[in-house]
Amino acid sequence: MLYNILIGLFNFVLPISGLFSKKLKLFIDGRKSVYATLKENITSEDRVLWFHCASLGEYEQGVPVMEELKKNHPDHKLLVTFFSPSGYEAKKNSTLADVLVYLPMDTKAKARKFVELANPRLAVFVKYEFWPNYLKVLQSKEVPTVFISTTFREDQAFFKWYGGFMRKALKTIDHFFVQDTISQTLIEGQGFKNVTLSGDTRFDRVSHQIEMNNHVDFISEFINNRLCIVFGSSWPEDEEIFIDFVNNASNEVCFIIAPHEIKDSSTQTLKQKIHKKTILYSEKENKGLKEYQVFVMNTIGYLSRVYSYGDIAYVGGAMGTGGLHNILEPATFGIPIVIGKNFEKFREAKQLQKLAGLFSVSSSDEFSKIMHKLVDDKKFREKTGMIAGHFINSNTGATSVITEYLNEKINEVSS
Repeated sequence: MLYNILIGLFNFVLPISGLFSKKLKLFIDGRKSVYATLKENITSEDRVLWFHCASLGEYEQGVPVMEELKKNHPDHKLLVTFFSPSGYEAKKNSTLADVLVYLPMDTKAKARKFVELANPRLAVFVKYEFWPNYLKVLQSKEVPTVFISTTFREDQAFFKWYGGFMRKALKTIDHFFVQDTISQTLIEGQGFKNVTLSGDTRFDRVSHQIEMNNHVDFISEFINNRLCIVFGSSWPEDEEIFIDFVNNASNEVCFIIAPHEIKDSSTQTLKQKIHKKTILYSEKENKGLKEYQVFVMNTIGYLSRVYSYGDIAYVGGAMGTGGLHNILEPATFGIPIVIGKNFEKFREAKQLQKLAGLFSVSSSDEFSKIMHKLVDDKKFREKTGMIAGHFINSNTGATSVITEYLNEKINEVSS
C-alpha cells in the first residue's frame, strides 16, 4: 500500500532530518519516551479518554470539551497527544491532562503498540489529522472514535478521484461534529449520515475568558487611561505595515506589541525600528511604565488578558504566509479587529469581515487609514467592537452539543 510505504520512508529519514532542524529534533526526541510514559502512567484498569490535537490551536479547541468530560467523569484519565512540537512544548506542563505525550508516527506497528498501551475507552480527534492506521486499530478494538470541530474543504483528498483510500479511513469514525454547513454538505455528499453540525468549540473557549480575572497590574500601570492598540502575535511582515503608524501616532495613544517570535535579536530589532519611547517586558522592573508609549511583550502567557485592555486589536499572521492567528480572543472582549490580506482559509475571519467587525489591509497606507478612523471616531470604534462581541456570543454552544453525545458514549462503554 502506497500510504504505508510513504509513511515508513518518512519515519526512516526523520532522524537524519533532525540533524539540521531544531524543530524536527524536538519532533524526534520527544517521541522516544512515549511508550515508557504510557507504561508508567496507564494501567489496564484505567479508564482512559484519549484526545489527539495536531498542535496548540487544536488543543485550545478541545479544552472546553476536555474540561466538561473531566468534570463529568472524574474516575477517568485524560490522555492528550500532540503531533507538533509547538503544541507539545507549549502545553507539556499543563495540569488538565493526566498524561500528555507526542503521537508516534502512523505506521501499522507504532499505531498498534500505542493503542494497546493507552487502552482508551474513547478516542477524540480535534479538527484535523486523519491517521488511517490509528483509525483502523481503534476500529478493530471497538473503541468509539469521534472527530470534533472538524472542517472539510473541496480540495482535500477525500473528495478527489484518487481519495478512495482516505474515504475508506473515514468509515472507521463513529461520528463527525463539523463546524459549518459547507463541511456538512461535503461529508454527507460522500454518503455519511453520522454527522452533526455543532459549530466551533473555540467560541466557547474564548467566551469563558471574559468571565475570568484578566487584571494585570503592570499593564494597567502602563496604559494609564490612554487609548490602547494591541498587536497580537505579529510577524515581521505585520510589523512592516504598522511601524509607520506607531511612529507617527499621537501621544494620547499607547501600544502593546506581542510578537510571535520573542528571541532577543528579534525584539531588539523591533525596538530599534520604533521611534516612540519603548520598553520591553524584560526591562519593566522598577520603571515608571506610564512614561512609555510602546510596550513590547517579549514573553508568553499574557496575550488573552492583554486583549481585555485593548480598544483596538491587530491580529498578526495574515500579512505573510504563516497563517492568521486567533481573532476570536480579542473579539470576545468586543473590540474592533484589523488583520492582513491572506486569510482565505480562515472562515471566522471572513464571516466577521462580512459583518463589518473586522477589517483587512494589504499595505501600511491602508492600515493607517482604518486605524485613524477607529482611533478618531469613537462611535465607529464602539459599533465595530460590539459587532465582534456579538459574533462570539451568537456562535457559542458547540461544547454542550458534543459533550452530550460523548457522555452517552462513555457511559455505554463503561457500563
